[in-house]
Amino acid sequence: MIKLTAQKIAEILGCDGKVAKAEIAEISTDSRKVDDKTLFIALKGEKFDGHDFILDVLKNGAPLVLSEKKIDGADETRVIIVPDTLKAFGKLAQYNRRQYKGTVIALTGSSGKTTTKEELKAALSAYAPTYATSGNFNNFIGVPRSLLDIDMSAKYAIIEMGMSAPLEIDYLVHLTEPDVALVTNVYPMHIEFLKTIENIAKAKAEIFGGLKQNGIAVYNEDTNHAEILKAAAEKATTKVFAFGKNHHADVTLDLSEVGEHYYYNAWAVLAVIEALGLPLDKAVQAINHFSAPEGRGKRYDVVLDGKHITLIDNSYSGGPDATVMAVNSLGQLKVQGRKIAVIGKMAELGDYTKEAHVRVGKALKENQIDVVIGVCAETKDMLAELPASVEQHYFETVDGVSEFLQDKILQNGDAVLIKGSHYSSQVYKVAAYFKG
Repeated sequence: MIKLTAQKIAEILGCDGKVAKAEIAEISTDSRKVDDKTLFIALKGEKFDGHDFILDVLKNGAPLVLSEKKIDGADETRVIIVPDTLKAFGKLAQYNRRQYKGTVIALTGSSGKTTTKEELKAALSAYAPTYATSGNFNNFIGVPRSLLDIDMSAKYAIIEMGMSAPLEIDYLVHLTEPDVALVTNVYPMHIEFLKTIENIAKAKAEIFGGLKQNGIAVYNEDTNHAEILKAAAEKATTKVFAFGKNHHADVTLDLSEVGEHYYYNAWAVLAVIEALGLPLDKAVQAINHFSAPEGRGKRYDVVLDGKHITLIDNSYSGGPDATVMAVNSLGQLKVQGRKIAVIGKMAELGDYTKEAHVRVGKALKENQIDVVIGVCAETKDMLAELPASVEQHYFETVDGVSEFLQDKILQNGDAVLIKGSHYSSQVYKVAAYFKG
């Protein structure tokens, strides 16, 4: 972030009163990460309240803090009181973004956001220095953090946005004020809260409403309720670009990953490159050399007790469409041995839960997967779809799955896919076990 005086921070936040003289070079929401140039923002979390650590932070040298209340025993000139520290965090992030002179690209989607973000970063880096959101910092805390961390010397900055309810994207995109907004796809993620896929499309389309004047909108014309995305894009700007099967037919892609969804990620990236007026050749080369990030379909060659195994770690998240696509990719993979899928429950699906797991079961059947292990009760509906020819096993929790695979299932030349909702199924622990 750019350096700011304590007085300037108070001004940005609309706060009056005497403020200690200090120069701020960093903003932290972690009380353990402060120094004499750090503004500490006290946020309220599920487990901790940052206000409880303000006195310690001041004692440890932080010159300034943001708080929602007066702190007994604290130097009042070092405490700026605001109505909402999270919103204040956003205001400071927005201010920092407005000092950035490069091109900001915001992206969202139900599945593959982080992979597309990393692929877009790889592609744009072939033209000029490019900054991107770290990991999946895409929520009310992650987006402001990303905006504060922008490399001011980069020509391009990519900001990822996630959501689980209406108006969340709307808030984040108005902090970000992007020059380009991209929606990768619309799938039934978080449908428990949003009720319909149409509502999910509307929530994703909010990203176009925050575009800067004369901004660029990019959307997937093949996804669910693409008409909603198109209408929102055209309402926001005259510069609208679509991607999908009917575009980029003259571009030769030789992807390192197998599966249609990887092509959609690539097409999304190419659409942004084209919209920015850049030649496609460098982007195509970068895309063809790109491999999926950890936990999002990345492949590993594992040697286990003398057996060579292909591990496909897609364990970071598990929505229905993403899981079906991962199963389809496994089905298309050429292997010497058998194809094995470890599938954990898919969360936040509400009334769609059974239907979604049944759908995955049908995909496993159609792709002739040899061995299927279901983890958590919801996967029983998935396993019920499998024919007797498919070896199937069920585990109530992830406990014991790794050892069972190693001792009872895996053979030389096998490929094993790990997929499921990250926190709900915890099948990521299986991937971690085999990656060592």
